[in-house]
Amino acid sequence: MVKPIVGAGTEEGRWRAWSGPAAWPALALDVPPPTAPPLVVAPHPDDEVLGVGGLLAMLADRGGAEVVVVTDGEASHPDSTVFSPAELAAIRRAETRAACERLGVAPAAVDHLGHLDGGVDETALTDVLTARLTSGRWCVTTWRGDGHPDHEAVGRAAEAACRRTGATLLEFPVWTWHWAAPDDPDVPWHRARRLDLTDAARAAKAAAIDTFRSQILPLGPAPADAAILPPHVLARFARPYETVFVT
Repeated sequence: MVKPIVGAGTEEGRWRAWSGPAAWPALALDVPPPTAPPLVVAPHPDDEVLGVGGLLAMLADRGGAEVVVVTDGEASHPDSTVFSPAELAAIRRAETRAACERLGVAPAAVDHLGHLDGGVDETALTDVLTARLTSGRWCVTTWRGDGHPDHEAVGRAAEAACRRTGATLLEFPVWTWHWAAPDDPDVPWHRARRLDLTDAARAAKAAAIDTFRSQILPLGPAPADAAILPPHVLARFARPYETVFVT
């Protein structure tokens, strides 16, 4: 369900005024407890923080979590006049390490798979995730309908791995907040759960987002080097709660 991610998208004020989240059940972190630390699977560096940075921070004192970053995000600025794709990949890996440290995720718990940005190998990824998941373990990743090809490919691979292993799939929207609108029929709101964030988790998430300088600030003056995550996009990830879809 690839969607054009253009323009300013749905303004955050519309989402804030929407009463839907108040009716969503709360996501319980302790009941039932995962059988192993949750596995958070990010298509690109920063997706794990934008979508569930608060969850990662709140898991830090509950046994932690493991993070798998599928691509290095080297295609975020394909025509950059400042950095080559290889340079961007290195920058974004470093940003992820810094962000995860701010969320309490140990460096040893972060793994980069190095798939091609824009060309995720679903079969290979499904096999990798299948080897890491076990029955009842949480696999937290981007929603299969999020509108971005890599987000959807990673979501499909995670869903297939969860079916193979009996792991529990939790999907989070990222670009959905851009192209969708409150009560959008294309979004499975009936499967939504709300994770209310502590003040400490919100602060940690904000600090982690701030490490992604290559995405939140322009790389240079050329249009090709514009920020991928300008303030109106970042506003969607400063809410006092996060959203996941349960299966």
